[in-house]
Amino acid sequence: QVQLVESGGGLVQPGGSLRLSCAASGRTFSPYAMGWFRQAPGKEREFVAGISWSGGSTYYTDSVKGRFTISRGDAKNTVYLQMNSLKPEDTAVYYCAAKPFFVTSSIADYDSWGQGTQVTVSS
Repeated sequence: QVQLVESGGGLVQPGGSLRLSCAASGRTFSPYAMGWFRQAPGKEREFVAGISWSGGSTYYTDSVKGRFTISRGDAKNTVYLQMNSLKPEDTAVYYCAAKPFFVTSSIADYDSWGQGTQVTVSS
């Protein structure tokens, strides 16, 4: 498994920006895809964005397209989620996750998870 640690959450006003980071360690020699998920109070955890091992392919849920950008560091063991034009409905705990090989949007496919970081969008 891969060990994951998220950072960068916080409180931001509507329309603001945040950048989340996820540092990976452990089985980083194996090709693995990374995903960001989020879970709002009283709701199920949902896929937000994913990126391939190479960083060449990215995927987003419709509600964040054009506002969020997922990227991967040159060393491939850090993944970022740049969040712009934030809305109150983006408020959630954001989780970083890893799985072998290809990106999927299914929670069950990911075998490594971070502890989560809180993002609150409020005026």
